[in-house]
Amino acid sequence: MRWGYYMGYWSAGPPPGAQETVLACEALGADSVWTAEAYGSDALTPLAWWGSRTSSVRLGTAIAQLSARTPTAAAMAALTLDHLSGGRFVLGLGASGPQVVEGWYGQPYPRPLARTREYVSIVRDVLRREAPVTHAGDFYRLPLDGGTGLGKPLRSTVHPLRADLPIHLAAEGPKNISMTAEIADGWLPMFYSPRMDDEYRQLLADGFAARAARLRDPAQFEVVCPVPIVLGDDVASAADSIRPFVALYAGGMGAKGANFHRNVLDRLGYAEACDEIQAHYLAGDKARAAAAVPIELIRDVALVGTADDIRAQLPAWRATAVTTMLVQGDPRTLPAIAQLLAE
Repeated sequence: MRWGYYMGYWSAGPPPGAQETVLACEALGADSVWTAEAYGSDALTPLAWWGSRTSSVRLGTAIAQLSARTPTAAAMAALTLDHLSGGRFVLGLGASGPQVVEGWYGQPYPRPLARTREYVSIVRDVLRREAPVTHAGDFYRLPLDGGTGLGKPLRSTVHPLRADLPIHLAAEGPKNISMTAEIADGWLPMFYSPRMDDEYRQLLADGFAARAARLRDPAQFEVVCPVPIVLGDDVASAADSIRPFVALYAGGMGAKGANFHRNVLDRLGYAEACDEIQAHYLAGDKARAAAAVPIELIRDVALVGTADDIRAQLPAWRATAVTTMLVQGDPRTLPAIAQLLAE
């Protein structure tokens, strides 16, 4: 199992020391660094800026939101960054949720799986550069119907460095996970738990069974998993620092009844706890929401405690389908965590 680092998206502004963190990751032997976007910073610009001073670490978006760019614009950004990085870019995509898609981008959200399938197909057509790109789908039509009538099929002027540039998908629901294995080169899960590994492997196998022959062999499929990791004096105090993060995603991310992050935790068996977390969060009491996060939940989806505590938890993760663990935590602890992951 390789390791990388999850930079995430910005909060109120650029994270201090980000460039130094990226350089430290490369020096420590990380496989990859990944950025994200919500409705503030974008995922591509920081990756290009920080990644420009690296030479070996892979550079990925986890995730670039589908509704933020047309499929051809996403393909243009991907082939550009791949050239600039010497073939180190990974395009991680995700549908996001209705609050962001409809509220921020002003785009319709229904049928996100079907939309994702069309989106990925167009991106691959651009990257393969085998013919001018056309598409007659339910969501995307190239050239556009109507308009001036002057639209014409076009082919990228730039020859991609890699026609098979890897595309990873963020997926949380069972159908989405299987579709990811069918059409993508990697899966970006959230709140992965070794306890659910057998179920996840079966969902991936279902998707591999429908995989097109021209895609990469399923044996090369990646599971790149962000995992909160906190080194502390003990499990309890280390878990406390993760509680606000879990409370945000379980209680405050997405609309009530349409929170896909919470759904993952429900399937883990924490529906009752999530009811309480969500109630406190939506009432504006973030402290009580965080306090309601069970320590068992945190230990299911994170690595917390002393070095010995984390060392004892790692074998369960190494036995999973995860191919790259993305460290999500204080960059100052990276040297110690890298050492633990290398043992």
